[in-house]
Amino acid sequence: MNWIAPRIDRIEVPPVGDERALLEAWLDHHRQTLLLKCAGLTADRLKLRAVEPSSMSLLGLVRHMAEVERSWFRRRFTGEPVGFLYRDPETNPDGDFDDVDTADAEADFATFAREIELARAATAGHSLEETFHHSRRNTDMSLRWVYLHMIEEYARHNGHADLLRERIDGVTGA
Repeated sequence: MNWIAPRIDRIEVPPVGDERALLEAWLDHHRQTLLLKCAGLTADRLKLRAVEPSSMSLLGLVRHMAEVERSWFRRRFTGEPVGFLYRDPETNPDGDFDDVDTADAEADFATFAREIELARAATAGHSLEETFHHSRRNTDMSLRWVYLHMIEEYARHNGHADLLRERIDGVTGA
């Protein structure tokens, strides 16, 4: 049986709330939007590189965002010594996108969900003002900045997902 990306019900962002609640709601909205763009597609269709010559695919976006969740929340914010999921910065910097042909979509979706849960756990109880040092950029950054960056990252890639999905089967919207 060929695995199919599950359908999801996206939760709407509340129109009022404190800063933390709204940041978390918008981030979850964008996480769910990516999954919504994938819903109902088989693993083979998720792997389609529908906008030539790009190596980008919907599955590649899911893998990439799992990598980004891990990187910003766990590796950078908490300093957890976790490796890369799909890429090697030295030998395969775009492995999250490039290596989807042999990827297991169901496992990759489970990894994405797990990284989101681990990101939530990493930030629980921490103030938005809390900072960490980003060694590559040689600057201190706040958890607030990470939330805003993640919302921007998802928003940009969800635009890519819109185009990919429309090219695959004509589905648009949301």
